[in-house]
Order: sequence, then C-alpha cells, then structure tokens
Amino acid sequence: MAIKKEDMIEEIEHLEDTEKWIENEIENIKKEDNRLKKDINSLKKQFKGRYNEELETKKKLYNITHQSLEKYMESKDQPYFARIDFREYKRDEETFYIGKFGLGDVEDGEEKVIDWRTPLADLYYSGTSGDAFYRAPTGIVSGKLNLKRKFLIRSKKLEDAFDDGINDIMLRSSNEEGNTLVDEFLRINLEESVSNKLKDVVATIQKEQNDIIRAEKNTALIVQGSAGSGKTTVALHRLAYLLYKYKDKLSADDILVIGPNKLFLDYISEVLPDLGVNNVKQKTFEDICKEILNIKCKVITKDKKLSLIVENTDPKYEKLIVESSKLRGSIKFKCFLDEYVRYMEKKDSDIDDIKVDNYVLFKKEEIKRLYLNDMINFPIKKRKDEIKRYFKLKLNDKIKLILDKVDFYYGYKAARIKKKMGDCQERREKLTQIYNERDKKKKQLTVNSKKCFESYFDNWNNVDSKAKYGEFLNNEALFFNITGDRVSRTLWEFMKEEFENNIKKGILDSDDLTSLVYLKLKIEGIPDKFMYKHIVVDEAQDYSKVQYSVMKEFVSNNSMTIVGDIAQGIYYYKGIDSWESLIEDIFQDNFKYVELTKSYRSTIEIINYANRVLKFQKNGLQPATPILRHGKEPEVIEFNTNREFGEKLDEIVKYVRSQNKKSIAVIGKNYDQCKKIRSYLKKYSEYNWTVIKDNDKNLKLDCIIIPSYMTKGLEFDCTVVYNCNEENYKNTKLDQKILYVVLTRALHFEYIFYSGKVSKLLR
Repeated sequence: MAIKKEDMIEEIEHLEDTEKWIENEIENIKKEDNRLKKDINSLKKQFKGRYNEELETKKKLYNITHQSLEKYMESKDQPYFARIDFREYKRDEETFYIGKFGLGDVEDGEEKVIDWRTPLADLYYSGTSGDAFYRAPTGIVSGKLNLKRKFLIRSKKLEDAFDDGINDIMLRSSNEEGNTLVDEFLRINLEESVSNKLKDVVATIQKEQNDIIRAEKNTALIVQGSAGSGKTTVALHRLAYLLYKYKDKLSADDILVIGPNKLFLDYISEVLPDLGVNNVKQKTFEDICKEILNIKCKVITKDKKLSLIVENTDPKYEKLIVESSKLRGSIKFKCFLDEYVRYMEKKDSDIDDIKVDNYVLFKKEEIKRLYLNDMINFPIKKRKDEIKRYFKLKLNDKIKLILDKVDFYYGYKAARIKKKMGDCQERREKLTQIYNERDKKKKQLTVNSKKCFESYFDNWNNVDSKAKYGEFLNNEALFFNITGDRVSRTLWEFMKEEFENNIKKGILDSDDLTSLVYLKLKIEGIPDKFMYKHIVVDEAQDYSKVQYSVMKEFVSNNSMTIVGDIAQGIYYYKGIDSWESLIEDIFQDNFKYVELTKSYRSTIEIINYANRVLKFQKNGLQPATPILRHGKEPEVIEFNTNREFGEKLDEIVKYVRSQNKKSIAVIGKNYDQCKKIRSYLKKYSEYNWTVIKDNDKNLKLDCIIIPSYMTKGLEFDCTVVYNCNEENYKNTKLDQKILYVVLTRALHFEYIFYSGKVSKLLR
C-alpha cells in the first residue's frame, strides 16, 4: 500500500530537487577536478620528476575531489533510499534522508543526505516509532522517532514509498500458524532476479543484521547464519561500516577478506566498490599462504580433495585421505607442531660462547637466558635477531674490554723489558717490536671480533623454515618421539609418502601448506605486509583449527568477522563441527557469538523443503526460518533417459525466462558427473550450457552446470538437481550436508530430478 497521495507528490518533488542539486554539485566538482588536473600537469612539466611540495598538495586535493565526484556520480540514479523524522529531546523535529553515501553542499557544507553508516542512521535500521535513541560519539542522544519511510527509486524515478507500521502487509501460507507481519519493501527487493555479482543491501538491512554490522571491532565476532540469512553480505557491509567509523585508524589496506575459492571471490567482488570501498584484499587462504612462503606451486585445495573423496572407489584410500586431513587440521596436530618448535628451541640452545681468539665477547649463559626466558614470546628467528641487535649495541664496549686486556698484556711485557735492560738500541728495538705487535693484535681483534660476531649469528640463525616440516614428517624417531602412540604408523607413512610425492611433482596439499606456514610463523614470525587490522573469514565452518591458528597470527587485537553455517560444513574431514569447540580451543574469552536464523534468499516453500534434509544432520542448530515470499513448491521429477532429462530441462528454461528470471544452474554431484551432463545436453538441449570448474575465476550464471560442492555461497533464480537418487545422495554425513547446500541455492524455482529410487534424504 502506497503512502498518501499528497505525501507521494511531496516526495517526488523532493527527489527531483535533490537530483537537480546533485547535477549542479557534479558540475562544480568537475570544474575543480579539471582545474586541479591542469595544475598538476603544469607542475609536473615544471619540476620534471623532482619533488615539489605544492605538486604533492595538489595531488592530494585532486584525489579527495575525484573521490567526491565519483560518490556524487554514483548517487545520481538513487540519491537516497529512506527518510526518518526525529525530534531530539528539547529540540525541533528534523527530517533526514539516508543514502549509500553522505552528500553535502560543497559551498555551504549543508548535509542533504546522511550516510547509512552514521550513528543517526542507526534509527532507520534499529529504531521503532515513538521513544528512540542512538549512540553518538558524544554519548546517547534520546528523542522521538516520528517517521521511518522507505523509497523504491529506479532510474531516477520514485516508484513507491512505504512507511513502517503503515504499509506492512500480511502474508499467509496454508501451513503457517497465525499471521506474520512482513516488510513489503523488503519483499519487492528480494523478488528481483539474481545478477552475476552479490549486491549491496544498504536499503534492506534488517535489525539483527544491523547489530552485527555495527558490533565493536576488537573481538572475534562469530556469526552462525542459516542458508540465505545474508551473512556474507552482512560481513562485507560490516567492513564498510568499520572503515567509516574508524577512518582515522583503519584503511582498506588494513583489511583482508578470506574466501573459499576464486569463483566466490569474483561473485562478491563488487559489493565493497559499490559501497565506495576499494583496495580491500580478497584472497583464498591458500593464496595467502603461498605469498607468505614465497612459493609458486599447484595446491590440492579442499574442493579438489572433496572431489577425490566423492569420486573415489577405494575405501582404504578414502579412509587415509580423510584421517590424514582430519589429523593435520586438528588442535592435536597444532600441539605436535608446537612440541616440534620446542624441540628446535632446545636444540638451538646448545650453544657456545661468542669468542674471538681466546677472548669471550658474550657468555653462552647470557645468550641462553635471553633465548629461552626473556624473549620466549618472540618467534625463534626474531628472538635471535633481537639478541643480536641487543648484543650489537654492547659490542664496541666488549671489544674495548678485550683491547684493554691486550694493552695490559703488552704493557706488562714492555715493563719487564724496561726493568731488565737499560736504555740502548736493542731495548728500543724490542719495545718497538712489542708495541707494533700490540697494535697489530688490537687491529686484528677489532676486525675479527666483528667477523666472529656476525659469523656466530649467521650460523645460529641459519634455519630454513620451509625445510623443517619435511624434517618433522621424514624423521621417524623424531616424529614418534613427539606424537607418541597418538598417530598410527600406517597414517604416518601415508602422510610422509604423500608429502614427498607431491613435492616431487611441484604440488602441495592445502593441509601441508597450512603446517608449513604455521611453522614459518613460529620460527620467523609474520612479515609486516601480511599483518592486518581486521579479517573477514567466509564459509568459516570449512577451515581447520590449525588454519584458524594461522589466521589469528595475521590480525591484531583478535579483530575478526567469522561467518559460516555448521549445517553446510561439507568438508567434514577437516572443518569444524561446532562453534563451541572452535571458541574453546582458539578464541577462548575474546569472542562474541551471534546467530542469524531468518532466511531471505529463497521462497518459504524452498526453505521448508530444504529443512527436511537438515533434520537428518541432528546438529542442534535451529532450522532456517523462511520469511516474506511464497512461490512454487519444489518439483521432484522422475526421468528414465537423459534425452527425457534434456527435454524437460528445456521446458524449465523456457518457463523461468517467461517469468523474467535468467540464472539457471544444473547441479551435478561432482565434476565428472557435470562433464557427463554437459555431453548429454549437447545432444538433447537447445541451450548452451557451461561447466564450472574449481579453478574458474569468473562466474556467469545464465545456463551453467556446477558441481554440488561449488555452489556454496552462490545463489540462482532456478536450480535443477541432477539425479538425486539413492546412489548419488546416500544417507551419510557428507551427503546430508551437500544436499542441504544444494537445496538452499534457489531464490525462486527448484527442480529435483531422479532416476530409479529417489534419495532417502528426500522421503
């Protein structure tokens, strides 16, 4: 239901006025932009590459002006999405329009649109009509929220507007109990078709999502989010908020987003730039590790390993893959690596004095005390570097003491000559010889002291951290001395041989890559360029505890946003199965845990259907609660031949496109099956279908065939599950999770095909 006609007319006029104002501001900023550009070019010619303070100032001004221009250009089509009327206590009521960016008049500084990240804008997301407050930097501001209005603006035209508490509509389905008030504005936005990229949602952020976005920075914020709860989008909007709130202390270069694969990173790549945030690093965990180790090699990723497990026909081999991966990701294996580091420390503490000739520069007892006690919290190499730096400050004094001893020794020799012999040519020659020998000795000792000092630390600090992991696996006596009877000999031999064979081929298993980096961090520490002030970890349930131990080293103050869903933990052989165990083993006291249970992605019918599979997991999680949108029930379709599948698929494509939807994904169990589906559809479908591989970097959603385990984090207008029968989807821990993921990808339409007997998970 639209707002009153007179209110609508008023809002249309305000939008038109705002758009004219923006056009005028753009013209003014462009003039300044061009003027600064000309000045910069002129100064560059004048100073020909030499430093000039005026030139540097002009460059900084140009960057500020150009960023402002981009912000106003971005705001032309939709300058704002909401309005609030708020009367602060003992003040007059004021009207505020809220947009993606704050927009102010360049000349008089008057703010026309406030940024969605401001404390005042929090009233739009969390406030309700009547008494309300927001937290400003100066303290709590109380008052009355008299209006909260949402605008549907498309192509610079106001299509509709909704007032909270007035335009809520009632949706009811036959299997719902009672009536549920929902947000019509949100429903309209969710019914749009999927694009190739994740979109910003500043206009439709819900209260529980807003609380996460605005949570404090210096803690590990763990978000358990049901499928479709918007956890990824919320995490990225949180980054935009943090950069706004802490703009004086935090820059985009200080932030890292860790995604599960390159395809996913491409999918989310435009959210932050759309919010005016650039230069945030977005990488896979494996790529970061390779950068830290400074190596180039192929990596057996978790997706590749999962496909090996899914497609493998040898139960013994599968068991060893699973057990070895589970061990190398466990807190137990981290303890093994820590014990190995202590072994290295003990071995490294078996040292001698730092000597030159027979003179002691620094005693081994002092070196040992600094190494094993005073600097124990530093990584091994940094400890040695710090000891060297500390001793270097004292080195000249130590050399002087030795030279004093030399002076004393030769002074004593000269005194004896003087006492025994009277003044004569022979005496003078002997004294000259003594003094020359003394001076030569002192010169040699001065040079050799510094050489011995450097040589001592070069030898002591000569540790190849990359080689140490291989030493740990290959040294049988050492390995079992550390692990005891907690690892079977069969499993050790498998891990050792697998590592050796991979190294020969220029390959690294992701689990071994993690251990290599962990040891490097403990031995050498982390280079400054890999230190961040905040990290986002998406699909967080899929990382091992050793990987979390590594990620914690990347970030200061434990400042992390960790989002995931235990129900979608398809990498059961390495990921975590409960947030409680992760908190207990890794984050301990410095964490905040939040759950998002409302699902905004799919229709009520699709989520309810997927929840049938979720019940098999018995993970104690609350099932996703679908809201807002009703649609077609998922269709379960039997087929006998692949020709029949292709023909029915074409009918589905025609229907979906007739509903103005575009993205359709046929989901196969694994990559091999996807290739077979592609060959069938070449014969029996009139559409062109593209198979998605695990190393693909770009995502096009129109007509794709994708392995089940690669759909995580993605969404489609329509999904078609290929052959969901007893053979493909068994009642196992892995298949329960994979099928749940698969069934929660569709926004609007879902079709499940099977031949033979349908999977027990769907009965």
